Amino acid sequence: MNSGAAGVVLAAPASGSGKTTVATGLIGALSRAGHEVAPFKVGPDYIDPGYHGLAAGRPGRNLDPVLVGRDRIAPLYRHGSRDCDLAVVEGVMGLFDGRIDDRSTDPVAEGSTAQVASLLGLPVILVVDTRGHSQSLAALLHGFATFDAGIRLGGVILNRVGSERHEQVLRAACDRVGLPVLGALPRLAELEVPSRHLGLIPAVEHGSAAMRAVDAMTDLVARHIDLPAVAALAAAPGPGIVWDAAGETVADEPVPSAPNPVIAIAGGPAFTFGYAEHRELLTAAGAEVVVFDPVHDPLPTGTAGLVLPGGFPEEHAEALAANTVLRSAVAAQARQGLPVHAECAGLLYLTESLDGHPMAGVLDAVAEFGPRLTLGYREAVALADSPLWRAGERVFGHEFHRTRLVTTGSRPPAWGWRTSQGQTREGALVHQVHASYLHTHPAGNPAAVQRFVIAARLHRRAGTAAPVP
Repeated sequence: MNSGAAGVVLAAPASGSGKTTVATGLIGALSRAGHEVAPFKVGPDYIDPGYHGLAAGRPGRNLDPVLVGRDRIAPLYRHGSRDCDLAVVEGVMGLFDGRIDDRSTDPVAEGSTAQVASLLGLPVILVVDTRGHSQSLAALLHGFATFDAGIRLGGVILNRVGSERHEQVLRAACDRVGLPVLGALPRLAELEVPSRHLGLIPAVEHGSAAMRAVDAMTDLVARHIDLPAVAALAAAPGPGIVWDAAGETVADEPVPSAPNPVIAIAGGPAFTFGYAEHRELLTAAGAEVVVFDPVHDPLPTGTAGLVLPGGFPEEHAEALAANTVLRSAVAAQARQGLPVHAECAGLLYLTESLDGHPMAGVLDAVAEFGPRLTLGYREAVALADSPLWRAGERVFGHEFHRTRLVTTGSRPPAWGWRTSQGQTREGALVHQVHASYLHTHPAGNPAAVQRFVIAARLHRRAGTAAPVP
């Protein structure tokens, strides 16, 4: 059985060390050198995989044990690295940072880079921001190398090195603890990629500038990192568990026999938050997937189910409002029972207005850009049946937004979860619409994807799918 490509994990002592620059450049440089590279990102991040994908020429994917369960990390790695000879996995935050759970006694934090490296059996390369470091770097590296015996620290990449003398001192510190230096990158401010309230601007929105940034990262890594040494360090992971997306069924629900329903997925610059596995799972469940851009496209002909993923609608609210044909079609189809799965940006698009710009008006709610960031994992319970979930089902999801609903209307909520302040009720259920700020990973919930396709097939059979505009 193919266990997936040999690979390395890029980690760091802390956030802000330059992992994304190094990982993207390494993916690009190894690809340029003739390798077929599979790019991965630990955690629920949607933005970094976009840059990884540009560098690799294939989709960037996520590995998140919190959202999909630890048993699916190896199968998803194998699935995403098939036909590749190398994989580069960019970590999240610091090497040992993950979901904070006061009830857990596990020394390895759930969802951490260390956990993913351990689950895959891959060596770790530590990317260190060397600004302010000198001989004491040896003590830092000694701590990371010995903290967890299950993690194999295979080498160091020195980032943001100030001078040749600085590099000499840092290399001597690495030698002192027996860790090879795989490269030393100088400080180059021109490699900074523009960012805003939720991090880097997505590659899709950044256009040709994103490709120029990726090329610059690739050139930098190719000049300053020992690519053959990185490739030699890479190790093949263990066999893992077989995951057959098409084989996962919903036992209590018959699958109606009908032509494949069209599932329309919003894309373009306003809806950039999605997982590659979502389209694959929808297709495996029997859907015909069509991607469209709500900024200027109509609702695709024959749409029997609509997916509105996350993104940045607040940055494109005026353009989204100007597409009155689509807004009217979505509202009309939702009233006729069109199954709709809306997450975060999708929730905002279904409100009456966003920052004063009219939206689809499916939900009697008003949204606006908020004063603070909402961020974190949630263990949620479905509060009622929907086209995706059954009442009482538990899922892990992730919130990541700077907007808020200032009026919420009277519709039933979609999710409930506990917080330190008590019970939270979130999202909306109306008609066949499931809308929420909560992002879920389809690979962690394949039964929900299949239910959605079944609902779309039934909607199409009822003769209410979207007509030709």
